[in-house]
Amino acid sequence: MQLGKFSNYMKMIKHYLIKGLPLFVMGSLTLGLAPFFPEPHVWEKIRWIATGQPMDLPIYWFDFLLHGTPWILLLTSLLLKLTSAGKAAAE
Repeated sequence: MQLGKFSNYMKMIKHYLIKGLPLFVMGSLTLGLAPFFPEPHVWEKIRWIATGQPMDLPIYWFDFLLHGTPWILLLTSLLLKLTSAGKAAAE
C-alpha cells in the first residue's frame, strides 16, 4: 500500500470520527450505560478489573467490550475534535 493512500484513509477515518460525535454521545448514554439499574455493566466491569476480581469467562470481556466501545469512540472523537480545533486556531 502506498503511503499516500494510507494518509488519505487516515484522514477519512478522522473525518468520520469527528463527524460521528453526536452518535457516539447517544451510544454512550444508551448502550454505554445499559442496564441503568442496579449499575451499568461497563462500570461494574471497570470496578472488577480495578479490584482484581477474576473476569475469567469470555462473556465478561465481551460485555466489557460491548458496553465500553461507545465510550472509546466518544473519547477518540472528542480528542480528535479538540486537537483539530487547536491546530485550526494556531494557523
